[in-house]
Amino acid sequence: MLTDLLPGSGVDVHRFTPAANAIPRTTFVFLLVARMLKDKGVVEFVTATRFLKKQYPHIECQLLVFLDAKNPSAVSSEEMQAWVDEGIVNYLGVSDSVVDFLRQADCVVLPSYYREGVPRSLLEAASVGKPIITTDAVGCREVVDDGINGFLCEPRNADDLKAKMEKMLLLTEAERLQMGLNGRDKVLKQFDEQIVINRYVSAIEEACG
Repeated sequence: MLTDLLPGSGVDVHRFTPAANAIPRTTFVFLLVARMLKDKGVVEFVTATRFLKKQYPHIECQLLVFLDAKNPSAVSSEEMQAWVDEGIVNYLGVSDSVVDFLRQADCVVLPSYYREGVPRSLLEAASVGKPIITTDAVGCREVVDDGINGFLCEPRNADDLKAKMEKMLLLTEAERLQMGLNGRDKVLKQFDEQIVINRYVSAIEEACG
C-alpha cells in the first residue's frame, strides 16, 4: 500500500498574488475570512477586537464570512448585527473576489479551533503576501512559522489573541512586509497547488506500475 502526506489542497499562486502596487491606508485592517461558525474562533476575534479598539480606535476589524444558519455552531444574523451596531466589526458579507479583500488587509486572522485540514483562507492569505495570526492547532500551524510569517495564539484564548494582534499592530510596516514575503515564499515552496497535482499524478503512475 502506498501512502503519502499532501500539503492540503494547495493554492493557485498565479491567481492569489500580492498587490502590484502599495495600497494607501488610513486604518489598520485585520481581516477574518471563514464560515460564520463559533468553532472558527469568531467570538474570540470579536472579544479581542472589542478590547483592542479601546486602545487603538483607528483599527478596523473585518469579517468576510458566510452566515450558516443551519449549523448548530453558527453565529446568528442577530449576533452579527449587534457586533456591527456596537462598532466592533465591519461585516463584509460574502464575495466571489476574496483576493481583493485579502490584498486590502494588513493582517489576516483565523483563531480557529475547528477540526481543520489546512485552511484554504490561510493559504490564500499567505499567497497574497499577508502576515497571519492563527491558532497553534493542527492544520492552522502548518501555514505559519511563528514569528516568521505570522504569529500563533492559543486556541479559545481571546486574551492571547488580543496580545498577538497588538504585537502585529506594533510591528513596523517593513517588518510586516517581510512577514508577508516570508509567507509568500513558504506557499511557493510547500503549498503551490501544482505541487499537490504532481504528487497525485506521481502516486497514480506508481500505483499503476
